[in-house]
Amino acid sequence: MGIATFQKYKNGYYTFLFDDGTEVDFEEISPKALYKYKLNTDNSFVDKDFKLTFSEVISKITDDTIYRIDSLLLL
Repeated sequence: MGIATFQKYKNGYYTFLFDDGTEVDFEEISPKALYKYKLNTDNSFVDKDFKLTFSEVISKITDDTIYRIDSLLLL
């Protein structure tokens, strides 16, 4: 869980900037969170702070790590 600022949605990635300066591109978002906050279509959430939980999922096909947003709360 962490506090992060939503930066942008582009090419299927949700970019957040955490308080420590780390920028993370999330490839997946839970349908419930996306329904509540339409980050992929509503630009009013850019530069807004969120409390979020996320998980790292390792793809069985490519062994790449995918970051998935599990929950969001607008602060």
